Amino acid sequence: MAEFPTGQEKAQPPLGVYVHVPFCASTCDFCAFYQTVPKGDAVRRYLDAVETEAALINWEGRRVETAFWGGGTPGLLRTAEIEQLGRAMLVYGGGQPVEWTVELAPATVTEDRLAALKALGVTRISMGVQSFNEGLLDALGRQHTPAQVYRAYDLIRAQDFASVNLDLMFALPNQTEEQWHADLAEAMRLAPDHLSTYCLTFEEDTALWVKLSQGKVKLDVNKEAAFYRQTWAYLEAAGYAQYEVSNFARAGHQCRHNLNTWNMQEWVGLGPSAASQQGGWRSSNPPDLARWHADIVDGRRATADRVALTNELLAADSVIFGLRMNDGVSLPRLQKRFPTPQWTGVLDLWPRLLFEGLLNATPEGRIHLTTRGRLVADAIGAEILEAFEATANAPSK
Repeated sequence: MAEFPTGQEKAQPPLGVYVHVPFCASTCDFCAFYQTVPKGDAVRRYLDAVETEAALINWEGRRVETAFWGGGTPGLLRTAEIEQLGRAMLVYGGGQPVEWTVELAPATVTEDRLAALKALGVTRISMGVQSFNEGLLDALGRQHTPAQVYRAYDLIRAQDFASVNLDLMFALPNQTEEQWHADLAEAMRLAPDHLSTYCLTFEEDTALWVKLSQGKVKLDVNKEAAFYRQTWAYLEAAGYAQYEVSNFARAGHQCRHNLNTWNMQEWVGLGPSAASQQGGWRSSNPPDLARWHADIVDGRRATADRVALTNELLAADSVIFGLRMNDGVSLPRLQKRFPTPQWTGVLDLWPRLLFEGLLNATPEGRIHLTTRGRLVADAIGAEILEAFEATANAPSK
């Protein structure tokens, strides 16, 4: 078991832990995350394997600063199972994280589950609402109703968690701007501490992808841009500061776990499909409960998509994810943190992006996307990645 010398962890970069709870009663049409229906003794085997996996990790004497449980549906676990998983994470993570988020689906929220999470020290609940409109929820294949959202939210608030986030989605099939405005207004009435608003994406191997390929639903880029602009203006006026393309918070309620991830710090992933970035490597567990379990039993973990964390890789990702944040990035600071000869290509991009009104820059070298730039953040990120790769692959002179 890992030892945690007093005082050492404060001098080290923040360490996060992500726990993937893969169990879902059913699959929503838009979901591309790995999940499975719990059958037989699958949950018991999963819980035992998470603890075994945690024992395989070299924690380097570091204490976990942030934790995030996602899924799947962590709320499908029974109270005793939540307690078992939580105790294992606390033991191997060196104690209480500063921030501990658990994702919950409205239909799984109960007083007993919330009390167990609160007793463990969970500080933040993130609930996947998606919409308050019953017809739109049906179109997404969601398994909860607006009534369950309200009941769940009241129960969560009654436990007095330090922070509560709601997830909403826009640009849904046949959704009007008026309907989206109504969803935002209803969210503001509930007054969460944090709000995540996601544009519906069509991931391969999902039910929505099949509907798109069959012409049953269509993409509308101009409509998506209108939704983005409406969202940003509405939430700013309501007192929610945007700090990342899809995330808004009241003062003091930004998600520290996500900020550490976007800033290319280190995190440990536990459970099937969970990714890790630690000890000089980025890798993930196989997205299959049985294969992951077999790996753990044999003393192996994070065997999929394994790549070395080079300065080039970390520099590229720091710029790409950093520009999604409203604060942007400090180029001089990143160049010092990741000294690499491959900066030339990406630096050549800035004059054009500045000229096109997609980017702003300060004399000190901090760059951030304009409102127009945030609308095409993914495209700009692809250009940045290509620039880093082109420079890295160019013949030496």
